[in-house]
Parts: sequence; structure tokens; C-alpha cells
Amino acid sequence: MRANYKIQRLFLDVDLAADDFIKLDKAQVNYVGNVLRMRTGDPLLVFNGRDGEWEALLNVEDKRNISVQIKTQTRPQPDPYDFQFCFAPLKVGRLDYMVQKAVEMGAGVLQPVLTQHTQNHHIKTEKLKANAVEAAEQCGVLHLPVFQEPVNLDTLLTNWNHQRTLIFCDEDASTNNPVQQLSQLKSKPLAVLIGPEGGFSDAERAQLKALDFVVSIPLGPRILRADTAAVAAMAVIQAVAGDW
Repeated sequence: MRANYKIQRLFLDVDLAADDFIKLDKAQVNYVGNVLRMRTGDPLLVFNGRDGEWEALLNVEDKRNISVQIKTQTRPQPDPYDFQFCFAPLKVGRLDYMVQKAVEMGAGVLQPVLTQHTQNHHIKTEKLKANAVEAAEQCGVLHLPVFQEPVNLDTLLTNWNHQRTLIFCDEDASTNNPVQQLSQLKSKPLAVLIGPEGGFSDAERAQLKALDFVVSIPLGPRILRADTAAVAAMAVIQAVAGDW
């Protein structure tokens, strides 16, 4: 069932059930009361990533106290899509963008990976989670991804589940078309690995290509920025081998 984009959506990190009254926190009060200027009786859609999506009605007691009354479920909670997004953390603005796009495209797990050329080693997980929530609210997503702690590339590959194919975006691939490789992966557990701004080192590229659970794909004839490459990779993977 498609999301209703005509009604404001709000993430609530509490259990949801019909007729519950839920008090909004300070940030949510400011958002719906001051930013959106919503009033008592206004409808909105709420979700928690576990119990599906529910229609609710707003109750404004005063400027500091706003609650919602849960009414009826509009969409049941779907099964999560089993797709893992592994990425070298980028500079802050680009990292925020990349996380938002990963959520919009259905990533179920977000795994930061530290590589030789990674520039951002100070990852603020709470900020990334806030970006994920914002993307989910705006795009009708009902699942929030699982955020894993950062690991270096060697650790990631050593502990990898060989039943899951790791798709490696290789700018030095001999072809420009990723469809042939991806078409052979449909219905298999998948993950994608996006490198840092400076790309993977020669040693890292050789390490990846030597592993039997890794498939390298190109992303066309042009060199892409890391955040652009992430969007391009997820789009082509979803279209050819994913759930599109």
C-alpha cells in the first residue's frame, strides 16, 4: 500500500495502538506547533518502525504540551527489505545526504566502513539516526535501518557472511554496464560497498577482487562523487537485482 503524502507524518519511538494518547517531546512540540502551526483536531500519520502506520489526531493543550490520539492503522508493518548498505563515511554534509538516500531506497542495515582514504573517522551516530528518521517521515518509509558500529575494511571482510553477495563499485572496471553482473544476483542476499572521496586504494581493490563473495560492478563511463555513486549504485541494484 502506498503512503499518503497529503498528511504530515511523524516518527514516535513508542508502542502504537488504537486509542492511545501519546505526549510529544519538546522537539516534536516545536515542530508541529511552531513550524507546521498545526492545531487541535488536525490529522497526522505516525509510525515507530515496528507497528505499522496509524492515523492520529492532534491535541494542543498549550504551547508546551501537545499530544496525539492514535485512531486507526492505515498501513501494516511490512517485512524489512534485506539489503545492507556499507559505506566509507564522507564529510558531514555529504554523509547526511547519503544516509537519507539509503533510507529512501530501502537499506535495512547501515554499516560505516573505515578505509585507507576515509576522511571522516568521527561519526555521530545519533545525527545519522536523526537524518534517517527525517527521510522516513518525508518519504513514507515504515522501516528504520539498523545502524552498526564502524569497522575497518579488513574486519568487515574477515567477518562477512559468505552467503551474502557484497557488490563493490569499481571505477576501474573494464566495462561501463553493470546490468550483466547484477542480473545474475536477483533474489540473493545483497549488500553494496561504497568507497570514500578518494576511492579505494590499489591494495584494497585487489583485496576485494580476490574474494569469492564480492562482485565488482561499474557505474558508467564517468567518475562519480562518492555520494552520487551511492545513489547511482543503489538505484541500479534495486532496479536489476532488488525489489523494484
